[in-house]
Amino acid sequence: MLILLPPSEGKAASGSGKPLDLDALSLPALRTAREQALAALVGLCSGDAVQAAEVLGLSPGLAGETARNAALRTAPALPAAKLYTGVLYDNLGLADLAARTRARRTLLIFSGLWGALRIDDRVPPYRCAMGVRLPGVGLLSAHWREPMAQALPEAAGRGLVLDLRSSMYTPAWTPRGDVAARTATVRVLHERNGARTVVSHFNKATKGRLVRDLLADGGTPRDPAELASALRDLKYTVETQAPARAGRPWQLDVVVTEL
Repeated sequence: MLILLPPSEGKAASGSGKPLDLDALSLPALRTAREQALAALVGLCSGDAVQAAEVLGLSPGLAGETARNAALRTAPALPAAKLYTGVLYDNLGLADLAARTRARRTLLIFSGLWGALRIDDRVPPYRCAMGVRLPGVGLLSAHWREPMAQALPEAAGRGLVLDLRSSMYTPAWTPRGDVAARTATVRVLHERNGARTVVSHFNKATKGRLVRDLLADGGTPRDPAELASALRDLKYTVETQAPARAGRPWQLDVVVTEL
């Protein structure tokens, strides 16, 4: 099973180890594209800070992030498991997750700057979303499509793909063919008084708990139907929607009554 996660806006303030080593990161097929994105971001942020903040979509309160980006090659790095601190990751709780070995094999965190990371990949804190257009590189979601098309099917192998990415990160890689048939996306719905609504903050929290429970359970669902069954065994209310045509992923609706 491969679980695809978005990154988080919230990140650790600083690293505490050796600087970035691009050659040590997982998914070596992304190496060249990582270097291109990194060089473009460092170059941008080493120049006009106002222009850099505009390109990155930073508010005045985040203007200092441009200086952090300019120093990415020499800044202390830390594992991705400790870097991301948003709602999803707070509820996933990687720091005290008993199934850490399984998480290392299973989780893949998408990133505008790095493409995708395993939880033990060491990178410095950064600020660069997938929707950014970097000078000389262009829109990052388009920049990653070709290298991702090479790296991700290999990472997925012949197992289930659970795609929990937010909409900003899905254009960087679209499962095709047989991989798509083994892919499930998840939507979290809040049911109240017979009506259902899509939730935002609690969407992230529910997905974090769901991944934590799946990893702790230790099961190995092989396709979306088996995944739905496994989640029901874990006391989630799940409804499935088969794809309208071949080559598209399944959709699983997780229905919650309490937020």
